[in-house]
Amino acid sequence: MYTFSSKLKTFSLILMVAGLLGIGYGFYAAPKDIQAVEAILAADAHGSHEVSKSTESHEGAEAHKVEAGEHKIEAAHTEHEEHLEHVLHQLQNKPWAALYVACIFFMLISLGVLAFYAIQQVAQAGWSPVLFRVMQGITAYLPVGSVIFIIVLILCGLHFNHLFVWLGEGVTKVGDANYDKIIANKSGYLNFPFWIIRAAIFLIGWNLYRYFSRKNCLAQDEAKDDSFYKKNFKMSAGFLVFFIVTESIMSWDWIMSIDPHWFSTLFGWYVFASFFVSGITTICLITLYLKSKGYLEHVNTSHIHDLAKFMFGFSVFWTYLWFSQFMLIWYANIPEEVTYFVTRIEVYNLPFFGAVVMNFVFPILILVNTDFKRISWILVMAGTVILFGHYIDFFNMIMPGTVGDQWFIGISEIASVMFFLGLFIYVVFTALTKAPLLPKRNPFIEESKHFHY
Repeated sequence: MYTFSSKLKTFSLILMVAGLLGIGYGFYAAPKDIQAVEAILAADAHGSHEVSKSTESHEGAEAHKVEAGEHKIEAAHTEHEEHLEHVLHQLQNKPWAALYVACIFFMLISLGVLAFYAIQQVAQAGWSPVLFRVMQGITAYLPVGSVIFIIVLILCGLHFNHLFVWLGEGVTKVGDANYDKIIANKSGYLNFPFWIIRAAIFLIGWNLYRYFSRKNCLAQDEAKDDSFYKKNFKMSAGFLVFFIVTESIMSWDWIMSIDPHWFSTLFGWYVFASFFVSGITTICLITLYLKSKGYLEHVNTSHIHDLAKFMFGFSVFWTYLWFSQFMLIWYANIPEEVTYFVTRIEVYNLPFFGAVVMNFVFPILILVNTDFKRISWILVMAGTVILFGHYIDFFNMIMPGTVGDQWFIGISEIASVMFFLGLFIYVVFTALTKAPLLPKRNPFIEESKHFHY
């Protein structure tokens, strides 16, 4: 049985406490009104220029006393007020968006591991059963992450933030100042009751499979036949059908709808590739950690090599989808589609292209070598870069539509990652203490123990 190290437990608790304090500070420091925004913009070179330009226009109008000039001043003033209101929403969104990125990222890591586990069950893979308890430990975070995430979604619907434009008041009402024809045409699908019901169905379905598959796996240890294993096989096949449908819809609902004027038919696969490779990388890192502490005696370099091959392969798959989505939209140059990438290239240049380096260039250079796939410190280094790269990938998907050009990685972003990382470590390693790390009566356990090539 695994024993949760007191040092690791303390580390996870420190991360959570420090993260909570940082998240709280992020919300506290967010501007409360447009006067605070004006002060922030005035401190910035561009903001100072805008303010002085507005003041000069005002003085010129006073000097000339022309009615046309007064109208221009009034229009400029109104435009300036609208700009300040827009920036206020962006800056108020910033701590929410940082929380949202970290929350969905860690929850989807556990979902990716759950999907990988189900694939192993359905494929009747002989190499992986010695890793099943590690996978089950990681998926233990899914219920916790789901509860936090559904609360965040409900708070979005109650207008605690402006993360989802289509949830705004009046956007579907003809004649309202906020009316948006495109969003109004999508309101049959993008409306809060239907949206939150879909979210509940997805989260409950994933968690039910997680609960019963683990229950059957533990029951198989004490069984006299393979009945529980067969139940898991059938359940996993059904889950994968449910998963592939709900995963695509989830990506539209929770990420793509942040930019409701834009869509991509590849988006569901793109999001899947990102969190799936992150999940496999997490399995590899936790397995290496447990091995270093003397656990998982039957896990050898061949198992690690296979995990590294999946990390390599799905990094290439992610890059294929990234390039396919980007190249087709960029080359077609249709204004309503290409604007998605224009924003990211012009405003998020470093994280946008940095993600490609971390998620493709780095893994390719390191993991293409067969020998490197068996060396622990190289895999830890590569895995850390991959996980950070895919966090940045989610950052790129969510931040432009929520905070626009007001982004920077500050206290809110770092604190949110710290809190959810601490919570993830605490939940996962606590779950690993609940059952033996080796499934005893899995039909393929002997093959898995002696897996070597």
